[in-house]
Amino acid sequence: MSSVATALALSVGDPSGIGPEIAIAAFLARTAAAIPAFYLLADPALIASRARHLGVSPPIEEVTPEQAMAVFGRALPIVPLDARFIDSPGRPDSANAAGTIEAIDRAVAACLAGDAAAVVTCPIAKKPLYDAGFRFPGHTEYLAHLSARHSGIDTMPVMMLAGPDLRTVPVTIHIALAEVPKVLTTELIVTTARITAADLASRFGIARPRLAIAGLNPHAGEGGSMGLEDEQIVRPAIAILRAEGIDASGPLPADTLFHARARAGYDAALCMYHDQALIPAKALAFDEAVNVTLGLPFIRTSPDHGTAFDIAGKGVARPDSLIAALKLARKLADTDAKAIAA
Repeated sequence: MSSVATALALSVGDPSGIGPEIAIAAFLARTAAAIPAFYLLADPALIASRARHLGVSPPIEEVTPEQAMAVFGRALPIVPLDARFIDSPGRPDSANAAGTIEAIDRAVAACLAGDAAAVVTCPIAKKPLYDAGFRFPGHTEYLAHLSARHSGIDTMPVMMLAGPDLRTVPVTIHIALAEVPKVLTTELIVTTARITAADLASRFGIARPRLAIAGLNPHAGEGGSMGLEDEQIVRPAIAILRAEGIDASGPLPADTLFHARARAGYDAALCMYHDQALIPAKALAFDEAVNVTLGLPFIRTSPDHGTAFDIAGKGVARPDSLIAALKLARKLADTDAKAIAA
């Protein structure tokens, strides 16, 4: 589906956030930072306006996805949206929801059609979308919906935070901590681990991925003395995975899972809840960690931060995580293309 001859499709995200300016900054750093070719799905007038607001003047050229590779060296390629944006940095507006969603839709469609190597998404905010009638919990769930709509096959998306020294996967994501023991099941852990192992092999090029499975409770329950979930839910999942030939270890105490010596023993850590996975990933590499969605029929990466409305339009937003997301998307797309060709 992906090809080394196609550019990455970058959706602009919420235009009132920092998405437009980090996209501009990434383009301006393309030579110095060796950034792979991408095109931006956006309203060209807003991008030009935001660039002027920031005091920069990147050349901009409206293109089709097929033209982006040839244009990237001389101008920022923009595939124009049908929707137009209100340019209000720092002030989210539900009137921008249509364009925000259109950019995601068209990036996914291009990738599935072979006109983009991967989807990279700038951050969105849920409230302006909800106010406009959007009914998905977030980006990841909407991407899974688009995948099913295009392919007719339901997929379970899995979130991974990937940094230079650590990859973490939360088994449960955006739910209250009190709900985690109720939602966590052996089947959910097994399914998440299978998807993680498959993508680590096919897209990350790791022949036999090693998965470290964190315990839910302190000290991984300490034999049941601090909660029974690790013995009754997590450990049976690991037994199933091992029986299937997946190199899974645990349940492991989370407080000793992320130091350097421990990290050398696995390729990804499966964590039982959101913060157990995201705190170590962001603590180790806040500006370099990338949000990767596993389990989809296309590659999707994103910066590991949000819209940052508080600094939007001030010229201080750093593009580091977006640059890392673009580079990782290109690497995964190339590895995936080689695996398919073989």
